[in-house]
Amino acid sequence: MRLALISDIHSNVFALEAVLSDIRRENVDVIVNLGDILYGPIAPRDTFNLLMQHEIVTIRGNQDRQIYEAQEAEIASNPTMQFILDDLGAAPLDWMKSLPPTMQFNEDVFFCHGTPDNDLVYLLEDASSGSPVLRDNDDIVALLAGNPSHLICCGHTHLARSVSTRSNQLIVNPGSVGLPAYKDDEPWVHAMESFSHHASYAIVEGEGKSWSVNHKRIDYDVRKAVEAAKSRNRDDWVSFLSTGRAVN
Repeated sequence: MRLALISDIHSNVFALEAVLSDIRRENVDVIVNLGDILYGPIAPRDTFNLLMQHEIVTIRGNQDRQIYEAQEAEIASNPTMQFILDDLGAAPLDWMKSLPPTMQFNEDVFFCHGTPDNDLVYLLEDASSGSPVLRDNDDIVALLAGNPSHLICCGHTHLARSVSTRSNQLIVNPGSVGLPAYKDDEPWVHAMESFSHHASYAIVEGEGKSWSVNHKRIDYDVRKAVEAAKSRNRDDWVSFLSTGRAVN
């Protein structure tokens, strides 16, 4: 089986177009979207429309929930959320509500956004120090909560990484298609950085206990995404998108 893993598009239709174009040359069996799809100040509805043109296995992420669970106070205090809701309309909200939080794809392969039981927790990294540090083996295995799958695919951190555990499981995070860096203050202040503007995804191929991984970085016209973010007064996203850095 040959899978293309994409994650954390964050409304960046320009990066998504480039990634899907590259995937077409890879002759994959399945494209998998690991969530955090439409939240962002770039092009939520256009991103949704592009995804609907392709057959993609999709789960939801924490910021997909954030969109359709948004209350009046959050919308009023967050101009980006107001823009997203105005741009999307009803159909994308209904679609996100219908997405599963995780998926046991087959006996060997499992998909989640964060961990198998929490879309807000980083599976591979501990960022409590302010910067991501790879968790030790026992902590990663504990966060798997007993899931025995040989291949576990996750997103959420925006950091491309492959980790083999002592439980003989391979965990693959394809990185972010659309947002190569960000800062967050929950549950602690921290920054996640890829140090490049490139769109990230991964090709995973194999079966059973044997899998190979090819992490890919794709160039695209990042100026279009930057212009969209700038037009919505998101100078932080301008920096994230253009540099892949979250700390100046």
